Amino acid sequence: MAIKTNKSFAKRFKVTRTGKILSRKPGQNHFNAKERSRTSMNKKRMATVTMDNKAKSRFLVNL
Repeated sequence: MAIKTNKSFAKRFKVTRTGKILSRKPGQNHFNAKERSRTSMNKKRMATVTMDNKAKSRFLVNL
């Protein structure tokens, strides 16, 4: 039987053409009215994720 991609894990990430893995920055669900606009704009950008090959091979098999 082939190894399946972990879908709950894969939905949180985006893989670019070059193979980089991008994800949302944490802490932007609530309590955002107190933050400065610069902080909230920085959180809206995607962040690159550093992940070792073992984690990639386990969770993102077919991506």
